[in-house]
Amino acid sequence: MTFNQTNKRPQLPEQSKLIRLGIIAFVVVIIFMMLSNTTFLTIDPGEKGVVFKRFGGGLEKDKIYSQGFHVILPWNKMFIYDVRINEGSEELQVLSKNGLSITIDLTYRFAPQAEKIGFLHDEIGPNYINRILKPEVRSATREIIGKYLPEELYSTKKEAIQDEIFQATKAAIEPKHITLDAILIKSVELPKTLTAAIEKKLEEEQLSFQYEFKLDRERKEAERKIIEAQAKADANRILNQSLSDKLLKDKGIEATMELANSPNSKVVVIGGSGDGLPLILNN
Repeated sequence: MTFNQTNKRPQLPEQSKLIRLGIIAFVVVIIFMMLSNTTFLTIDPGEKGVVFKRFGGGLEKDKIYSQGFHVILPWNKMFIYDVRINEGSEELQVLSKNGLSITIDLTYRFAPQAEKIGFLHDEIGPNYINRILKPEVRSATREIIGKYLPEELYSTKKEAIQDEIFQATKAAIEPKHITLDAILIKSVELPKTLTAAIEKKLEEEQLSFQYEFKLDRERKEAERKIIEAQAKADANRILNQSLSDKLLKDKGIEATMELANSPNSKVVVIGGSGDGLPLILNN
């Protein structure tokens, strides 16, 4: 018994060629998609990158890639860092000089040193905030606050304490390729009883200052009046010393003559007064 083979239409050479081209194109697309995320890279504004060469000497710490489009070999890797100024915050429980617990809420502004991100990545890594920055901020804050009394932190020396924390933290993190822009104390929370005592003390100091100011003002006013009275007394004394009987008589005669010559006055001379001057009576 013989079986007939199924009739198959032979493929044309053109069809085979198209199939092969389609397979090749599909493979190329897959490879391109796999490599596009690692070979063709874009660094956004405010960022910088550093490349790790897997087969070419490791991390290029001195070569920094700026923003824009970059092409790297698929087996290499680009590490990108945000080099803009960023902000963080901490709420800490610290002890003051006299052992009281204080709650400090502060913020800090920082950025990695843009031209040193290769060294930062090699020595610390992308998690530098939790590894270096936060521990140093906490350590500096506890150390500085421990040198002051609560009322100093609450009122008069807040800015000085804030600056000390900033300087201590800055000195600790700059050698590790991190720049500190500022540290700001947002709030200070003391025990309620201590807060009430401090506010009472500040109120009394303010009242005392106002009282001293009022006393000083009144004292100066009294001194002014004394000086004014002394000046008047000196003026009268000088004037009295300069007046003689002859001068007064001459002045009296001049005044009498002016009155006698006035067209609106009718006068009668009836004699002289006790000082020898004429006595003028008006109608």
